[in-house]
Amino acid sequence: MAGSMEGKVVLVTGGGRGVGRGIALDMARAGASVIVNDLGGSIRGDDGADVSPAQQVVDEIKKLGGKAVVDGHSVADWAGAQAMVRAAIDNFGRIDAVVNNAGILRDVLFHKMEEADFDAVIAVHLKGSFNVSRAAAPHFRKQGSGAYVHMTSTSGLIGNFGQANYSAAKLGIAALSKSIALDMQRFNVRSNAIAPFAWTRMVGTIPENTPEQRKRVEGLKKLLPERIAPFVVALCSDAGATVTGQIFGVRNNEIFLFSQPRPIRSARTDAGWTPETIAAHVFPMFRHDFYPLDCSGDIFTWDPV
Repeated sequence: MAGSMEGKVVLVTGGGRGVGRGIALDMARAGASVIVNDLGGSIRGDDGADVSPAQQVVDEIKKLGGKAVVDGHSVADWAGAQAMVRAAIDNFGRIDAVVNNAGILRDVLFHKMEEADFDAVIAVHLKGSFNVSRAAAPHFRKQGSGAYVHMTSTSGLIGNFGQANYSAAKLGIAALSKSIALDMQRFNVRSNAIAPFAWTRMVGTIPENTPEQRKRVEGLKKLLPERIAPFVVALCSDAGATVTGQIFGVRNNEIFLFSQPRPIRSARTDAGWTPETIAAHVFPMFRHDFYPLDCSGDIFTWDPV
């Protein structure tokens, strides 16, 4: 979609590596000016900061003839989020799209998870998505246009082992995206969520201690992070102007539209329910439609296309 983002300004968080890098580069190829935000810390988010990955992406964009600037603020910080949006305004005069891609990972089984592990992941993924989105909202409202793309995950939409913090954050992001879509539709602003399937630095932390784990990792290595970017560009372009409030998945050459929770069975009684009548009637009635304890890998069982 060469030229589809011409004249637009895009902020990509976590833009220094992996999925974010691919999005920043494709946005530039499509004509956008890009704020490449990346704190440059460790996977766990507790080890320093380094803007050199973001700077390398900016240098690549400039070699392509595009426009880009580096931002090294943390999305988990309210003032930092305000500063990165301000960088877009100061450097390019406006902001047209926000891609909330920044993330960290602290996987551990729930009964061993520490408060700090939970708080840190929520702060970057969920609160970070709120912070950056909220910082851009007044500008979107004033200009009567704007696009948000948030990164959710099948870990939240479906489930995964050892990721209570990450899963909670990612499912929360899907709800945040829907709420933004509802609240901002009157200003011609749309908001969508994407579950990206990609082999990245974060995914590379998955253990390989068993044959099953090793097989899963080998499959994940086939998932190219650059394949996420075209869909993000399309959503943020004028061609995506009527698409909002949706949850998508991108897996190499496959694109998915996810369902959203709706009632599937109901039970009623004029007499009112008691614990005994619920146990006798409701549980047996609903049991056939209960969801099993699936993980993402139980649902996406075929090789990437």
